[in-house]
Amino acid sequence: MDHIGKGFRNYMSRPGNSEKFEKMVQSILADSDVQTFLSNHQEQISQEIISNSYSKLHEFVQEKQKLAKGEEGQNPGYIPELALNAGYIDVVYMPSPETIRKEREKELRSRINSINISKDARSATMEKFLPTQDRMEALELAFGFVEAYHENPKDYHKALYLHGPFGVGKTYLLGAIAYELSLHGHLTTLMHYPTFTQEMKASIADNSVPEKLDIIKNSEILMLDDIGAEVNSTWIRDEVLGVILQHRMQEKLPTFFSSNLTFKELEGHLRVGNRGEDEPIKAKRLMERIKYLSKEVTMTGKNRRLEE
Repeated sequence: MDHIGKGFRNYMSRPGNSEKFEKMVQSILADSDVQTFLSNHQEQISQEIISNSYSKLHEFVQEKQKLAKGEEGQNPGYIPELALNAGYIDVVYMPSPETIRKEREKELRSRINSINISKDARSATMEKFLPTQDRMEALELAFGFVEAYHENPKDYHKALYLHGPFGVGKTYLLGAIAYELSLHGHLTTLMHYPTFTQEMKASIADNSVPEKLDIIKNSEILMLDDIGAEVNSTWIRDEVLGVILQHRMQEKLPTFFSSNLTFKELEGHLRVGNRGEDEPIKAKRLMERIKYLSKEVTMTGKNRRLEE
C-alpha cells in the first residue's frame, strides 16, 4: 500500500498541485472522525504511516461527505470506516442499518417458498393486515397458531381453513402468517393450489410427479391457497390432494387452506370429477382429513382488490 500513498503524494507535489495537496491534508486532518481514529491508535501510527495513507484518508472523508449530503457513495448501502491494515490506514465499508435490515428481510423471506403467489402476499406482514371487525377472529387465531407452534413445534397444531368472498385478504393473511413464522426460524411453503394442479398434470410427461409431490407433502408448514378453484379431476383429487392430505394427517404437519368455498361447498366440489362421476365417499374422506388439519374460519368484508 505504501507505493499508492507515495504515488498520490508525488502527484500532488507536482508544480501547481502542492497548494492543493496542503489544503487537502489540512482538511483531512481536521476531520473529527480522522482525529478520533488517529488519537485512538497513536501508539501504532507513525507520521510516515499517516503520510503514506493520505489517499485512503482522502477517500474516507469524501465518501463520508457524500453520505452526509444524501448522495450515493462508491459502495451504495455501505458506510466507510477507518481501520489499520498491515501497517497502513485503510477504508473498510460496513453495511448501513438499512442494508442490514434489507438483508435480514431477504433472509426471512427465503424461509417462505412462495409458488405462484401475488407480490402483495409475498411481502405481507401481520402489522400491515388491517384488523377490521369482520377479520378479527381470523387474525386472533393466526396469532394464536404462531405462538403455540413456536412454543411447541413438535406438538400437533390445528391450522386454519380461511374461506370467504374474493378480495377479503385470505391469501394476504396466509402470507403474513408465513412471515411471522419465518421470524421464529420456521419454513413455509405457500402455493396457489389451482396452478399447482396444472403443473402436476404437466409433470406426468417427464415423470417428475413423485419428486414434486414429496417436496410439497413433507413441507414443515404447508399453505394451499384457493383450494376449490381448480378444475377437479379424479387423478388430482385422489393421487395428488389425497396423497398430500393423508401424509400430513399421519405426520401431524400444519396445513393451512384458503378458499371461496365453505367446508360443505368444498365437499360438493370434490364429489364430482372431470368425467362427471359422483363419488361422495371419496369427497367425504378428503374432507375428514381437511377438517382434522384445519379449523374453518369465515372472513368477510369488502373486496379490497377493487380499491387498489
